This record gives sequence, structure tokens and C-alpha cells, in this order.
Amino acid sequence: MSLPPERNMKVLVQGIDLSEAASRVGKALGTRTINPILEGIKLKAENNTLTLTATDLELGIEKTINADVALEGEAVIPGKLFLDLVARLKNTAIEMGIEGSKLVVKYMENKMEFALLSVDEFPALAKLENADWFTIHPNEFKDLITKTVFSAATEDSRPILKGCHLDLTDKTLTAVALDGYRMSLAKRQVEKASAGISVVVPARSLNEVAAQLEGDEPVVVSVQKNYLMVDLIHTRLVTRLLEGDFINYKQIIPTEAQTTITVSKAQFDEALSRAYLLARGDRNNLVRLSASGNLLTITSNTDFGSIKEIVPVGIEGVDITIAFNAKYFADALRVADDEHLKIAFEGASKPAIIRPDKDKGESFLFLILPVRVL
Repeated sequence: MSLPPERNMKVLVQGIDLSEAASRVGKALGTRTINPILEGIKLKAENNTLTLTATDLELGIEKTINADVALEGEAVIPGKLFLDLVARLKNTAIEMGIEGSKLVVKYMENKMEFALLSVDEFPALAKLENADWFTIHPNEFKDLITKTVFSAATEDSRPILKGCHLDLTDKTLTAVALDGYRMSLAKRQVEKASAGISVVVPARSLNEVAAQLEGDEPVVVSVQKNYLMVDLIHTRLVTRLLEGDFINYKQIIPTEAQTTITVSKAQFDEALSRAYLLARGDRNNLVRLSASGNLLTITSNTDFGSIKEIVPVGIEGVDITIAFNAKYFADALRVADDEHLKIAFEGASKPAIIRPDKDKGESFLFLILPVRVL
């Protein structure tokens, strides 16, 4: 009678490799879950590799590292405890093996034992076969995500807005995120594509994708039914897609402007950051922008004091005074990397649109709703 696979594993790995792999997959560990198996990390040793997997059913991350495998097999162990241990063992070799009902981790002259969780109960990551796909340079994909995902909603009142809409048409990948107060849009070119794609991906999942993008090898992104998978060669991320219709964001973007200013991104960012220090004492992080006579005046008045910053700008159109939540502007400026920006205003009660100064085929666009002030 043969023993089940989880009773046979024995493997030797380097601590630095195991720690890095565990840290990556740990981002998908379930928290505050009623299902204890989702708090586990699965270890699978085969073909001189060790594969670590974690999932909370929305996001799954799988990482494969080199290993000396004496006995092939698999086990599931408590994830958080395992993460904390291997993070302290980066500079030593680690031997792991099943002994009875425990996973025994040996390092130097020491050892630690982990209770085993059920391998059979651990959810398998979805396998996407015959999926639609596209390839994109990792830096392009990371920049696309970074420029949009921060605008996704964080509350559960409208679940679809907790995601980022990805639309692939004619090799142009457009990402859009909005939360009802601001919107971010960015476009990048993909390298190859099998078909058009239109999906809504949880913002949290895309944040983890961006955190793990590196190198120069093209990233393969696959979509099938309710899943999106990002293949990073030795790392695989699989996320469920959000169901429902995304907002028709094109109707939100103003097509005309009464006032357009051109401003140095660095000067605007510095002045706004100082005003934001004071505005944070206000419930709405309120700052006022007044454009007149080739000057942009930024002011904030709270119970703690007041501030006035003046930035030189180019102005086209009429003078305007308008109020905004400073945080939304600060978030946009944090990811905008152009030397100069154009900010268009349709009116004192209409959204502001931030774009690059030079025409880049709308490589990015930020929309921010104003705050009504009595």
C-alpha cells in the first residue's frame, strides 16, 4: 500500500530562494477567512523544483524555484507562520520533509515542525487552455497599471468599481479605473495579441501583478471565461474577473474646455504638497485653485491656519477659481512622469482633466471632480 503524496516529500533549498518565493505567494494568502485551508501555502516538490502556491479564491500566486528533490510529494502548511520563519533563514540551506503528521523544517542544527493541512482541500489554480492572450513589455504593463489602479473604489457599495477595466483593441491596451470622484485612464501598445479583450480585473490583483513585474522578457497575459492569468515564467498569477458592466467612462470625459493651463509638473507638485499638509486638517482635503494672469494660486484655509502658493503657468481661456480634494490631485501627480502637464477646466462645477503637455496619443488622462463650496 503506497503512502499519499503528502507523506513522501523531502527537499533541500536555499533560504534566500525560499524566502523570496514565500514572500511573493504570501500576497495571496487568505485573511479573516472561515476556511482555514486558504491560510495555507502549498508546497509541491518534483523534477528538481519546488513550487509554492497560495490563494484566497480571488487571487492565486504560484512560484517555482530550483531545489534538490530527494522525494517528490506535496504538502500544505500554515502560511503566515511559514512566511515568518523562512524570512529569518535567508542565509542558510533548508531541508524540508514529511515525518508522520508534520512537515519538519531543518536548518543548521535546528528544526521546526509544522502541522499539515489537507492537500485534497487546497483549491487548484485555474488552468487557462485555449485562452485569448496578449504579450506586453513588463515595464509598459507596470506603468499602465500604476497610472490607473489607484483610482479604483475601495468600498463594496459598487463592486464593479473595485476593478480596473482592461480593453484591448487593435493592439492598443486601455486601462480605466474610477471611484465616483476621480478617474484614471492610460494606454499602451501590446507586442502581440490573439484577439480583442474586454474585462474588469480586481484592483488588488493588478497591484500584485505590478509588484512582481520585472526584467525585459515579454509578459504573457491570458483571459478565459472568468479568469485572467499573468505568466512571468517562474511565477504565475491567476485572478478571478469581476462580473457586470463597467461604467461608460467615455461619456464622462468633457470634450470642451473654457480654461486650459500648462504647468511644470515639478513646480505644481511641490506647491500642492505644501498646501496639502494644511488641507489634510479639512474633511475634504480642500484646496482652491485660481488661474489668472499666467499665475496659478493654490490656497487652503482650515482651523489650523492658511497657506497660499503661487505657480507660473500658461493660460488659455477665461480666468477660473475652483476647489478640489487635494489628495486626488496629489495621487495623479505622483504617477504622472511628464515634465509639463495640461489641465483643462470646463467650468467651476465640472471635472478637471489632466493630460501630458505633448500629444502622446492620450497615453494617460486623469479626471477629477471638483468640490462644491458654498
